[in-house]
Amino acid sequence: MGDGTPGDRTANNGNGSARRERELAEALARVEERVERACAAAGRARREVTLIVVTKTHPAEDVRLLARLGVRDVAENRVQEALAKIPTEPSPEEGSPPVRRHFVGQVQTNKARAIAGWADVVHSVDRPRLVRALDAAVTSSGRAEPLDCLIQVALDREGADDLSDPVAAGGERGGVAPERLGEVAEALDEAPGLRLAGVMAVAPLKGAYAGRPGAAFERLAEIARGLRSTRPAATMVSAGMSGDLEEAIAAGATHIRVGSAVLGVRRTLR
Repeated sequence: MGDGTPGDRTANNGNGSARRERELAEALARVEERVERACAAAGRARREVTLIVVTKTHPAEDVRLLARLGVRDVAENRVQEALAKIPTEPSPEEGSPPVRRHFVGQVQTNKARAIAGWADVVHSVDRPRLVRALDAAVTSSGRAEPLDCLIQVALDREGADDLSDPVAAGGERGGVAPERLGEVAEALDEAPGLRLAGVMAVAPLKGAYAGRPGAAFERLAEIARGLRSTRPAATMVSAGMSGDLEEAIAAGATHIRVGSAVLGVRRTLR
């Protein structure tokens, strides 16, 4: 047994890291098998679907290990955690390639500057006011490339009696009602610092699509086609998570957001 010296602790940490890397590799292989089967069933090429691993509440070490295992897209949903865990310029000694950073949480306008400086893609743009805040942040930062933005669609708001608020009062999940998606798209058209890249949705927990992720994602695909008819560059369709990635791929998702199926049960943030 070790005597608790620094050498022993380093060895234990190394063993733990190797064990965690094996766990992640096995989980990634299982997810990859699911994705390949879903693509084959849908008659799609595997290269048409990008796997984004949602690393929220998991440690920075997991991100480093995932990068070593070939993961190139990771997502966070809390600004402070994202900034602390995944720096925009990782140090060379970390020994892992850079990852593409996706922000998937709800965005408060007072956090726009921080998110615009961190993210490569924001999946949760759902109101003109947020568009203006992100655009101002990108413009003032001198960022070389526009920030890719997805319009988050709240499918459970479709046909709601009150659409006076363009932001889906779809509660904590956010999103814009499908009937008012055009308002957000037009705001993005007028934002030189941003690029409308597509749409995103989460399978609803209420409304007509509750418990019907396949139908929900088919509706999202229809909305995406409508958007592309006037904005052909908006090709991204972000849909599907650990429990419903097959339905999302069948409906045409180009990006799936998977967390627990790769990383295990998330830790509870206090």
